[in-house]
Amino acid sequence: MRPSLSIQSFIIQIPPWQKETMQPLFGSKLIAYALVVALVALPGFGAPQKAPDSAATVAVDVKVVTLPVTVRDKHGQIVRDLTKDDFILQVDSRPQTIMYFSQTNLPLTMGLLVDTSWSQREVLDQERNASRSFLVQMLVQEKDKAFLIHFDREVELLQDLTSHHEKLESALDLLKTADRERPSDSNDSDSRSGSGHGHGTQLYDAVYLASNELLKKQAGRKAVVILSDGVDRGSKSTLESAIESAQRADTGVYCIYLAGQREERGERGEGGGMGHPGGGWPGGGGGWPGGGGYPGGGGGRRGGGQRPSEEPRVDGKKILQRISKETGGRFFEANKKESVGEIYTSIAEELRTQYSLGYTPDKDGSAEGYHHVQLQVKRKDMSVQTRDGYYAD
Repeated sequence: MRPSLSIQSFIIQIPPWQKETMQPLFGSKLIAYALVVALVALPGFGAPQKAPDSAATVAVDVKVVTLPVTVRDKHGQIVRDLTKDDFILQVDSRPQTIMYFSQTNLPLTMGLLVDTSWSQREVLDQERNASRSFLVQMLVQEKDKAFLIHFDREVELLQDLTSHHEKLESALDLLKTADRERPSDSNDSDSRSGSGHGHGTQLYDAVYLASNELLKKQAGRKAVVILSDGVDRGSKSTLESAIESAQRADTGVYCIYLAGQREERGERGEGGGMGHPGGGWPGGGGGWPGGGGYPGGGGGRRGGGQRPSEEPRVDGKKILQRISKETGGRFFEANKKESVGEIYTSIAEELRTQYSLGYTPDKDGSAEGYHHVQLQVKRKDMSVQTRDGYYAD
């Protein structure tokens, strides 16, 4: 998972006798020094105080990068008895000091992104029933929240962030696969979606919009679970922009791969634009509040025109594996050996037992752009699951 920079405020008590030495103690660039100079200029602050315990209070903003971390032994079991000293942290190949460490069950914000395209018609009931039990497991604290999105040839928010199980269960009841469309008609706006025969699957758009419009605004632990065959059709977003949006939102993406029933014949493009029939997202006009949901809003598929008569075969499994790896989540495949319900249990256990590591980046680590994180455990035969890096703005 790739963390973004968060701001935390720390209170520093400054004894009066140290006011003249603030510059070497904190550095000339800190606002604290300027504030102390202003205080010294005020009446009563220039001379030493008689009371030895009196002090000036200055609030200093410190940038902190946090990493949610899961460690497993060689048997794949989660390791729960580690301390800060068991980890070695590097950022862009430079050693870093871990300043904060805990294993705590902080409030969780979670999103379920469910593929309701025609290819998922055989597994949707299984997904719905397992999701009910999963949400009961995860929403245990008052501040725990979840939302539900479905995506096919449009992206639709079925339930906004809530802690109420009843609302989420009602939204799960609304899940249904998109209707199989008749051969496309150039005068039928409903046919101009994702792919020629109406089986659009806007996976990348769902990740992008959920991250930017819902999760980026939230604090604390954040995770998304995707249930899909991983094959995108018709998204405006690219795979790369979808992954980056999740990284910038500090969100780990857990992908559950369900091999769908896709048609063997090639995809055919029947006209430009991708459209969002019926609006999809509250506010209509493109499936997101205010229309569009992307810079510029609204509009059809970039470039319009005809799609190629044949497209390269897409390996949805590899796509979901990449999304999970680069956001610090985990990939699962639902099959006869491991059901969706069993996978949900594994995800729940992981989210409850994560370590939280925090550090303050140096000047180079605070520079704008992406920074790679390398985290290792000193003990042998252990694997670390965390974000690959973070964006500094």
